[in-house]
Amino acid sequence: MKDFLDLLHAQRVWDVDLPAFNPAAAPPAPLPLFHAWFAEAVAAGQPEPHTMSLATVDAEGRPDVRTLMLHDADDRGWHFASHATSTKGRQLAARPYAALGFYWPAQGRQVRVRGPVVAATPAESQADLHARSAGALASALVGRQSEVLDSQAELARASEAAWERALAEPEREVKSWTRYVVEPEEVEFFQGDPKRRHVRLRYRRDGGSWTRELLWP
Repeated sequence: MKDFLDLLHAQRVWDVDLPAFNPAAAPPAPLPLFHAWFAEAVAAGQPEPHTMSLATVDAEGRPDVRTLMLHDADDRGWHFASHATSTKGRQLAARPYAALGFYWPAQGRQVRVRGPVVAATPAESQADLHARSAGALASALVGRQSEVLDSQAELARASEAAWERALAEPEREVKSWTRYVVEPEEVEFFQGDPKRRHVRLRYRRDGGSWTRELLWP
């Protein structure tokens, strides 16, 4: 235990020059700021800036979280995709509300998004799947996400068969594949500061517009 704590306490945070963030100059809506911060994270060399945490709750209200990829961020909201039959898909069917978290340590930044979740149309969901790689289609064809797996050998056999189908039928549909959109009610931008004077700017939807407010760090 002590070895772990020593290792843990030896880790440093933000050993980089952090950018300044003036919340007074932020745009009136969160989407343009998210697009700008995402582009700056890419330019700063942030690995996998398109990955995010997705938090949902189950039927009993118990929280669940996992990491997955952002598929788009537009005027509708923040997009991701999964099987409707997966754990997250079933949780969203029962309680269609979620939170997203992006962390870009290369710049000491976080973005948090909360709001209701809606499923895209079947046509949009299939277009989302076929816009991705053959490997993504093969993975979707394997299906059975979140089910108990008896052995790695069973997965290898199913994956091999799915790869053959994906390469032979690149337009093959996967009915359970669903694109979801988090429609933001709140979006928070966090800029770290080496003196711990972190800047937190929260956007809250107020009818058809947004209210901006600073939060104590």
